[in-house]
Parts: sequence; C-alpha cells; structure tokens
Amino acid sequence: MTEEQTAFQKVITRSYTDVQVGSEGIDTAQFLEATDGTVNMFDLFGSSAFSVVQSDMSNNVKKIRARFLENPVEYDTLERLMAKEAHLKRRLATEALLWLKRGLDFTAQSLMHSINNPSEELTVSFSLAYDTTLRPHHSFIVRPIFNLAMNACPWRKDFYANIGVQDEESLKLMRGWLEALLRLIDTLNKVFEQNPAYLKH
Repeated sequence: MTEEQTAFQKVITRSYTDVQVGSEGIDTAQFLEATDGTVNMFDLFGSSAFSVVQSDMSNNVKKIRARFLENPVEYDTLERLMAKEAHLKRRLATEALLWLKRGLDFTAQSLMHSINNPSEELTVSFSLAYDTTLRPHHSFIVRPIFNLAMNACPWRKDFYANIGVQDEESLKLMRGWLEALLRLIDTLNKVFEQNPAYLKH
C-alpha cells in the first residue's frame, strides 16, 4: 500500500463498518470515534469555506460525547442515550444527534454521488446532496454560507489524491465506509420517526 493510499485510513481511524450495532442499538463510543474521523476528513478539502460544516459537526459530537461520559454504561448506545435523555428537561445530546445525522447524511450522499459519477466535480456532487439533505432545514440566512462552501470544493483529482483513493482497492474501502454510514443514518432516521417525542421540548 502506497503512502497516498494510507491517507484515508490515517484520518478515518475507525470505519463505520467497525461500529457495532446490537439489540440495544448503535454503540455510542464507536460511533463517535468513527465520526471524529469524518469531521477531520474536511481538513483534506484544503478550503476554509468548509469550516462551517466541520465546526457544526464537531460541536454536535462534543455535546453527544459530554452526555455519554456522564454515564458510559447507561448511554452505551445512541438509542439508549436518547431514550434516557427523553426524561430530562434539556435534550442536548438528542438534538445534537439529529443535526449530526443530517450533517453526516449530507457528507455521505455527497461522496457517494461523487464516486458513482467519476466525471463529476465535487462542487456538483456536494451541491446536489446539500439540496436534498441540509438545505430544507436551513434558514435563508444560513443557505448562502453553505452555498459558498459548495462552490469552494477542491478539484476532484486533487481531493482524491489527498485522501489516497485512486485505485479500485482504495475506492472499494471508501465505498464500504460510506455504505455502512448510510445504514447507520437509516437506523437513526427510523428511531426519530418512531419517537417524535424525542424532539419536543
């Protein structure tokens, strides 16, 4: 494996393929560790415009981790964390998870669209994903900020060179990471759909 091919693995220290999902739900600690890598991946974009995306996701991870560390046994899965937090006045971690899920969905949809359309520049892939994931939840004040970030995406060839995804083996690794993330997002979507009370204050 070349030095370039290790870049993706250096950033993604735990793949979403390695996040355990048991009868009680998604392992909280593993999910947060995997998401740390996703947040750090934005550093490879080489554009400060994406700092707004990265900062938002990072802050949500911090809120969830803070709640988790209060009681790692009781909050060992995301589902148990949300269920137990539902009895509290302030559901900071649940709200953070909702927004983190949206940010991760945006990222996953963008990159999946990109690898499925090898002739497409990242600006197009990310803009299309933004319209279907985050945009509906953003105000008219926030949308221009994200539109600026979409237009500041690096050139496709530069980005994939930076993360070391340039052959079939590394592409397969990235696709597996994205597919696992999308499965986790689908699981979380169902939890929120089945428990609308989690979002009530």
